[in-house]
Amino acid sequence: MDLTSVPAPVLGTQPAAHGSTPGAKGLKGASLNLVSSVAMALASTAPAYSLAATLGLIVAGVGLQAPVVTVLAFIPMLLIAYAYKSMNAVDPDCGTTFAWAARAFGPRTGWMGGWGIVVADIIVMANLAQISGSYGFGLFGLDGLANSTVWTTVAGVIWIAVMTAICYIGIEVSAALQRWLLGIEVVMLVLLSGGALWHAYSAHPPAGALHVSASWFNPFDVASPATFTNGILMAVFIYWGWDTAVSVNEETEDATRTPGRAAVISTVLLLAIYALVTTAAQTYAGIGSKGIGLANPDNSGDVLSVLGDAVFGTHGIGGVLSKLLVFMVLTSAAASTQTTILPTARTTLSMAAHRAIPAAFARIHPRFLSPTWSTVAMGLASIAFYVSLTLISGNVLADSIASVGLSIAFYYGLTGFASAWYFRKTVRHNRRLAWQAVILPALGGAMLLYFFCYAAFDVYADPGYGDTVIHLPLIGATGGVTVIGIGSLLLGAVLMLIQQRVQGSWFRTPDIAREAATAGS
Repeated sequence: MDLTSVPAPVLGTQPAAHGSTPGAKGLKGASLNLVSSVAMALASTAPAYSLAATLGLIVAGVGLQAPVVTVLAFIPMLLIAYAYKSMNAVDPDCGTTFAWAARAFGPRTGWMGGWGIVVADIIVMANLAQISGSYGFGLFGLDGLANSTVWTTVAGVIWIAVMTAICYIGIEVSAALQRWLLGIEVVMLVLLSGGALWHAYSAHPPAGALHVSASWFNPFDVASPATFTNGILMAVFIYWGWDTAVSVNEETEDATRTPGRAAVISTVLLLAIYALVTTAAQTYAGIGSKGIGLANPDNSGDVLSVLGDAVFGTHGIGGVLSKLLVFMVLTSAAASTQTTILPTARTTLSMAAHRAIPAAFARIHPRFLSPTWSTVAMGLASIAFYVSLTLISGNVLADSIASVGLSIAFYYGLTGFASAWYFRKTVRHNRRLAWQAVILPALGGAMLLYFFCYAAFDVYADPGYGDTVIHLPLIGATGGVTVIGIGSLLLGAVLMLIQQRVQGSWFRTPDIAREAATAGS
């Protein structure tokens, strides 16, 4: 049995047969090829920014085993990528988890899957906007403005507005910008890694430099199982974002195959990038807690800028490269801002097209063939969330950003289980399909369910974790990260009940039938 033998969705979402002809939802079909899809997937993960903000924390947690932890964190992402690939092959709906979870488990589960995507993207937009504002000022030496909450917030709001406008203009403009931004990012990461390894193995290596050792790739050398799990928890979410390639499936050439291939290819490329940079950075800087050491808490928020100054120098061509590295982190956050808007707008577009949310979100621009209300609403919601939490408390904003991992684990894991359940009846008839669509996605879903529970009810729930503590009735003092993360998902359940009461057609008579693939279908 081939994946494409399963019946097509009720609401036609096959790509248009000819170039720019609008698809079933009105999107511009066949606008993206495999290269553009992979570029979008990679850009959405913001590799440079993810490494800059996370590598120091991973090293501080697991020490010399940072490279193997980064590599192993790739596994659940690859398994879920196969879930996306399998489900997209039979149902290339831009709603992705929303549509697929509804097909496997019913309309309410699908609705919550869509909400998981929306809330994760809105929360992370606040972080990306904050970083874009701060790095934008820092690039021009305006450190006073970079350290000002007011000015970084203003710059962040402007940045969200600009990226929203680009997404509004159309998918092809967005894709072209992504290719350029990603190109700069990858070139600079390779130059940084090459320079770091060159200096580390030179006749005069920097203090603290190490030589690559096989023990760095031995997970059994981590201090304890708890330490190992915490390290994986920090590392697994730096891979988040590759699903953007699948969310633009209705605008992609060969919609049933290309997006899924892009998802798998992008996760493998991310593995190569992260493994190279992590190993090179650790070789050059070591894991010390002083100077340029990766475990230095003073550098944990941005290890790449510190490494850039050390590797490239601050004068002449080296100074130019150091500035380019700062610019690269800025463009990384910028690219991710844009590619965060794209999947959310298409998720709400799909939900509206299927009557799961108000129909206005399904409107398409007649010229640009891009979502109008969905795109603008995503930008406005992100700005409102960012500004509101900045005004309320910087600590609440920080914990909200930290909580986004719970929403990610929720909707990624749900996609894995949806694939396994949808294809469950085919396992006896096609061994390859059994692995790619059932076993591997189920394992990925189980891993993410474990990380969700471990993070929500152990790590994040600790009152000493994060910047806020909330006293809950019957429970007591609880870490704000858990309360915000679980609370944001529960808010979705409340909104779903309201939507069901106000406009309940999706819940009473959904146009996506709950079904399962069969060997003979």
